[in-house]
Amino acid sequence: MSVNRRKVLKGAAAATALIAAPAIVRAEDTIKLGSILDTSGIFDLYGKPMDKAVDMAIDEINSDGGIAGRMVEKIAYDTQSDMALYTQFGQRLARQDKVDVVHGGILSASREAIRPTLRKNKVLYFYNVQYEGGVCDRNIFCTGITPAQQAEVLVPAAIEKWGKKVYVLAADYNYGQITAKWIQHYAKQAGGEVVQVDFFPLDVADFGSTITKIQDTNPDSIMSVLVGGAHLSFYRQWAAAGMNKKIPMASTTMGAGNEHVVLTKEEGDGIMLAYSFSKELETPANQAFLERWTERYGATDDVHELAVATYQGVHLWAEGARKAGSVARDDVIAALEAGAAFDGPTGRISIDPKTHHATFDVHLIEVKDQKMAVQETFLQRPPVDTQTVCNLEENPNDTTQYEIDI
Repeated sequence: MSVNRRKVLKGAAAATALIAAPAIVRAEDTIKLGSILDTSGIFDLYGKPMDKAVDMAIDEINSDGGIAGRMVEKIAYDTQSDMALYTQFGQRLARQDKVDVVHGGILSASREAIRPTLRKNKVLYFYNVQYEGGVCDRNIFCTGITPAQQAEVLVPAAIEKWGKKVYVLAADYNYGQITAKWIQHYAKQAGGEVVQVDFFPLDVADFGSTITKIQDTNPDSIMSVLVGGAHLSFYRQWAAAGMNKKIPMASTTMGAGNEHVVLTKEEGDGIMLAYSFSKELETPANQAFLERWTERYGATDDVHELAVATYQGVHLWAEGARKAGSVARDDVIAALEAGAAFDGPTGRISIDPKTHHATFDVHLIEVKDQKMAVQETFLQRPPVDTQTVCNLEENPNDTTQYEIDI
């Protein structure tokens, strides 16, 4: 079951009248959607647009009649980029607010802080963020892009364009370590090789010695898996050293939070990316989405991959509930496993029943003039990384976060 474009546009037109209204609707018989995000603190660059996306999706759902005639109410908490607050607010949403579903979490640590509580209390959970893959839990749906969905597109394209020797720079935690392994895997498949992998703590901001080391190694390209504000310094220092004119770069992370807009075009131009979303994707669904966002918020400057994944995650949950005719956890799970889908800004998104991860289009992108220019589209990429460790059809009681061995 999917939303056709006419239905989306009709709902969007009705939603225009609600632009000035809050997403929260108060009524005794509302459906309660819990939102738990960092809308302040060091991760608010990601969290604030994600929060806006939740509001917009809820208003569109309500303007189109809600779910079985019931309106959706948002109950939101700002975790202030504090992992302890995720635990506190996750428990409150489940036990006191008694929400029907939770959308939220940004870092994997925040997901793992609330996932056991929501599962124990039988509250359905949607994690709408790019992450390292490997979560196997029937109570959760993961709608963000995972390493293999990106790397299987990005690595061969970079090797074909620039050469076989790849130098990897990665953040030193689960996401960076696992993604680096996938890059090595796909480089080998493409006839290339990773000549060096360097890991960096999230607070490292001085890359001078690393740039010298790269110069000495002289790879054909750089693959960046750097994360966060401190690591953004690398791109500036790389350009300041004139290296962006000598050794090209691809990245699995740059641009997910609109970092390409923070960098100047001199610093960012030419970087190759692969994501499910780009504002420059020229499809009617994407253009209509951006128009609605502009009408509601005044501009699209803050729209990014994680915000769009959140918007689509909320709509996908609603489609599952509509197909089920119920917001009961088991009913929605069964509907999503049976093929409920949503046609959104990135194209069609649906759920792989074995992993509860999303299948969607992935776009090969080049940064040009602070924009993400789409070069090629790869249709309906499955979550092949998590498929190697997770089969919820055979093992529905599995609740493991696997570290995928590649």
